[in-house]
Amino acid sequence: MASELRVNTLKDADGNNSVAMSFVANGSEKVWVNFNGTGTVAIRDSLNTSSITDVSTGRYRPNYTNSFNYAADYAFHVTSGVLGATWGLQQLSTHTASSTEFILYDPSANATDNSIVPCTARGDLA
Repeated sequence: MASELRVNTLKDADGNNSVAMSFVANGSEKVWVNFNGTGTVAIRDSLNTSSITDVSTGRYRPNYTNSFNYAADYAFHVTSGVLGATWGLQQLSTHTASSTEFILYDPSANATDNSIVPCTARGDLA
């Protein structure tokens, strides 16, 4: 049998530091993934990510286990790096309810694979 807990506000054990449930639900990451984007792409750890598609050099698409309500209504963030290296820009390519495709660039604006690629997304799941 499934259980359900309904609350409006959460507080710490002393009854302080309250937070409204709307902040917890709306501000929580709904998707996160950390993957190695070099060679054979491999997910290190993730939440709500079914797979990573290696589209081409520097171009990846995390695929979500549970989709968002609408493609335009969620926020996606990606960072990348290699220890001791400087990296360039990231560009969103395709933004759907079930995946986000992006391209990583080095400082010379060349698409490049990266060994450390963490991504997050926030919004309302379908």
